[in-house]
Amino acid sequence: MKEKLHQLKLKYQGKKMAPAFNALHTFLYMPNETTHSGAHVRAADDLKRTMNTVIMALVPCLLFGMFNAGYQHYSAINGFPESFSLFDHFLTWDNFWVGVTTVLPLVIVSYGVGLAIEFLFAVIKGHEVEEGYLVTGMLVPLIIPVDTPLWMLAIAVAFGVVIGKEVFGGTGMNILNPALTIRAFLFFAYPTWMSGDKVWVHEGVERAGTADAISGETVLGSLAQGSDYAYSLSDMFYGFIPGSVGETSTLLILLGALFLIFTKIASWRIMVSAVVGALVMGLIFNGIVDAGWLPEYSKFYTLMSFPYWQHLLVGGLAFGIVFMATDPVTGSQTNKGKWYYGFFIGFLSVMIRVFNPGYPEGVFLAILLMNVFAPTIDHYVVKGNIKKRLKRFKTATIYPKSSDEVDTLKTETA
Repeated sequence: MKEKLHQLKLKYQGKKMAPAFNALHTFLYMPNETTHSGAHVRAADDLKRTMNTVIMALVPCLLFGMFNAGYQHYSAINGFPESFSLFDHFLTWDNFWVGVTTVLPLVIVSYGVGLAIEFLFAVIKGHEVEEGYLVTGMLVPLIIPVDTPLWMLAIAVAFGVVIGKEVFGGTGMNILNPALTIRAFLFFAYPTWMSGDKVWVHEGVERAGTADAISGETVLGSLAQGSDYAYSLSDMFYGFIPGSVGETSTLLILLGALFLIFTKIASWRIMVSAVVGALVMGLIFNGIVDAGWLPEYSKFYTLMSFPYWQHLLVGGLAFGIVFMATDPVTGSQTNKGKWYYGFFIGFLSVMIRVFNPGYPEGVFLAILLMNVFAPTIDHYVVKGNIKKRLKRFKTATIYPKSSDEVDTLKTETA
């Protein structure tokens, strides 16, 4: 098999379709070419391994989302069980089959359309196919409602890959997170499919307006409407609630965060600072309510009074912090900048939730906004370091050099 692939490689080498063939070839086998000269970083990891590591962290969220899609569907029709059993009510074949038939097509379309465009641009530009879309293709199905029409997803993916990445030069050159660009396009182009109480449950939109209509309002949706929610803390933490496919289980997201930190793929500074930013903004809102500065009839009262730490358990905040804010391409590059970058993501996410009742989930807007400001943050961090070193240099004591050192300096500067 390897010999046949090698012969095909020689056949296509130097031709127009070489990038496409090389991408398929190296997907199955590692290339046998190695560097022989020059200064190179010798390491076992590369872009493909990095992307595959992130995908491994996302797989538990994907599988859980499949089961949860069926669980929310049947519970909305038959009623939620009074005494919940994990194996009797959640981890069932019926629930998983609903997830397979609804979530798996989203994954296929996301990868199919996105990779097709990547291959097309690689052939046109004559460069190798980049592996950056491997993670984006998995992220997109996890951050959208379960019944998002496939044609709608295909249009959004094409927009996100072309406008969000390729026009900037491809992987490593984009200033906005491609997955969030796709999510933003879907929200602003098709808002009725991205919000409301019907879109989060399979067949909810299809049955809307009928006698057997089913709905599944999210916790944030209920709070935005000023009503109570019927989910316990354990439901919110484990993920047995309506929401986007892969964003509901805080437990699995937390495990994914620990895995990415352990493998040194994602920045723990961004994660920690984003959590701190969200808690600070939540504490400010809770303090305003506790001080009596906000009347109960205010449309912001319910979300402002929501316990500050529970913001991390609902919506896509935890998922966005772990898997999207930590994108090494669109985030801050300096260690100090990562603290500012992450803090403002968490801070703004909770602020947008409260002040935008029409769309209480604001993490994707906060991350996209900070993507734009990340280079500016790094610029001022570097500039501040330069000023600090110059100031330290001016006050430093310069000792006289020996005659040998003076002669060496004269020779080098001659």
